[in-house]
Amino acid sequence: MAGCRCRHMIATPRFQLFLRRLPMRRFLPLLLVSLGLLAACSKVNLENYNRLKTGQSYDEVVAVIGTPTRCDEMLGVRQCVWGDEQRNIKIGFVAGKALTMAANNLK
Repeated sequence: MAGCRCRHMIATPRFQLFLRRLPMRRFLPLLLVSLGLLAACSKVNLENYNRLKTGQSYDEVVAVIGTPTRCDEMLGVRQCVWGDEQRNIKIGFVAGKALTMAANNLK
């Protein structure tokens, strides 16, 4: 899904003005379609997970699946999570290199 520009469209002033002028009864279907497009742009998917390899640097992983949702660091191990509770990728980094990888409910 390279080249996905969905997130940038929502942030434009022109799109926000369009939403302000939109009647409320038409807003809900548009919102649902927009959320569907954003979900389709997610980099947290099985295809991208399969591109990851142990030994990759943090920056290489971010280039494939984007910025993590959260990272915690303890005793030299940086544990990062991409996605949410239902669908996610978890990677443990030691000395800046991916050491452990796990995926949950990817499509």
